[in-house]
Amino acid sequence: MKSSTARAWIGLLASAAFLWALTLSVSPELHQRLHSDANRVDHSCAITLVASGTFNHSASPQLVGAPALVDQFSLAPALTPQWVEPLFLLARIFEHAPPALV
Repeated sequence: MKSSTARAWIGLLASAAFLWALTLSVSPELHQRLHSDANRVDHSCAITLVASGTFNHSASPQLVGAPALVDQFSLAPALTPQWVEPLFLLARIFEHAPPALV
């Protein structure tokens, strides 16, 4: 009987801790009172994990870089025509025709 009572108390405490984390995740003011740095982007605790919905891992910070400037006004090089011989003429596909009926 002692083992089941201990399990019940552990389950009750875990449920209470999770409900407390849920309460703090929806109330930023209460979270700010508990953590002084709760408004920072890199702040990570159980409450922020519950609020973001990721329990296995926290999301990595997004890397945002400045877009590379494209030279939109540069001149395109002039295109020169190039003759390309048709490939089917090189394969001689008409050379192996079926025999003619005489």
